[in-house]
Amino acid sequence: MLVAAVLGSSLASVDATVVTIALPAIGADLGGSFAGLQWTVTGYTLTLAALILLAGAAGDRFGRRRVFLFGVVWFTVASVLCAVAPTMALLIAARVLQGIGAALLTPGSLSIIESVFRPEDRSAAVATWAGFSGVAGALAPFAGGWLLGIGTWRWVFLINVPLALVVIGLMVRYVPESRDEDSTARLDWAGAVATSVALGGLTYALIDVGRDGWSAATAIALAVTATAGCVLVAVERTTDAPILSPRILQIRQFQAANLVTFLAYGAIAVYFLMLTLQLQVVSGWSPLAAGLATTPTVILTLALSRASASLSDRVGPRVPMTVGPLVLAVATLLALSADADAAFVPDVLPSVTVFGLGLGVFVAPLTATAIGSVPAAHAGVASGVNNAVARTASLIAIAAVPVLAGLSGDAFSDPTQFESGFATSMLICSALFVLAALAAATATTGRSTTDADD
Repeated sequence: MLVAAVLGSSLASVDATVVTIALPAIGADLGGSFAGLQWTVTGYTLTLAALILLAGAAGDRFGRRRVFLFGVVWFTVASVLCAVAPTMALLIAARVLQGIGAALLTPGSLSIIESVFRPEDRSAAVATWAGFSGVAGALAPFAGGWLLGIGTWRWVFLINVPLALVVIGLMVRYVPESRDEDSTARLDWAGAVATSVALGGLTYALIDVGRDGWSAATAIALAVTATAGCVLVAVERTTDAPILSPRILQIRQFQAANLVTFLAYGAIAVYFLMLTLQLQVVSGWSPLAAGLATTPTVILTLALSRASASLSDRVGPRVPMTVGPLVLAVATLLALSADADAAFVPDVLPSVTVFGLGLGVFVAPLTATAIGSVPAAHAGVASGVNNAVARTASLIAIAAVPVLAGLSGDAFSDPTQFESGFATSMLICSALFVLAALAAATATTGRSTTDADD
């Protein structure tokens, strides 16, 4: 069951990162601008972030395995559409559809673990899930580089098909169905639509500013965002089954974990995106070499996740959730050495190694705290909220940080312009990690998850 959950969640996490290694090839083949490449990433993240809460609630009500399997099938079909897309516009549309499938399967993997494993085994199971899921995400650039070396960028989408077939076979044979037997309320479709419109409008506005500066289209997008946000607040106050459960949101430990998630995961997404592009656009590395550069991150995330989860159980989550982001802040500053003449050992290895240390210390306790701070019956909703926060942070950061760093137009093909923007992006990421550490130190309780539940 644990293998099935890890592989299933890895479909979404791998695809969210593997595309970054293929962005230069996609831009060259389809004639896309930097804004087009941003939408290739954010179009996927947009629907994932907007619908993941609804998907988590649907799993709790209709069956977590059932919704998970439906998401895997949807994701696989959309992956094939991405692989055959003839234009940038159609690729972005297929990525939007792919994000819907990812939203359906992402909360299910973790909520299945939380609802089926015994309480005394959950921490170890979540740590294993977090460790191997992190490894899968870190391996994605390597896999993407290898696929680009032997084929085209389209292969990075087709690789999802055999993986999905394995997941389906394991889920059908080994994973029991689970649901919240007390859940009878209808799903909050109005809240999901309002969330989608709000996030879509904000994303469009941020990317449009970077491409054309402030314009009437930007103003309209911001107005749409504000209106959708107001509608969302009104809907959540009146519906009998809000997409954001007030009861869950009032749990202090859950609030703290999601605040840290928002600050840290936006910076994590930008770090991997910008470093991968920097090594190809500025340093002149091949896609495979750029992917291999993250190998130390893979090893360290896997090696430290279970130990950090055990430490969190003993001393509480505050220490690892504070130390981890500080280590990640140092790693982003070390990445500034990756210039036009960058060599792996002196210029890249220190950053990716320290980044792996930070993720290894940070990810498992954060995930366990976010999910374990709520009753097990609401594990799907809790997983959905935390994943939505992480994806929304990635969505906003990938749209906003390049704008703040001065990257637009054909920047991905101009090494001089991109190098300057990369440096600014790393400084912004470092600042976000420091804020995440401060939030963890001040807002997270020092008690373990078990103590908090008691």
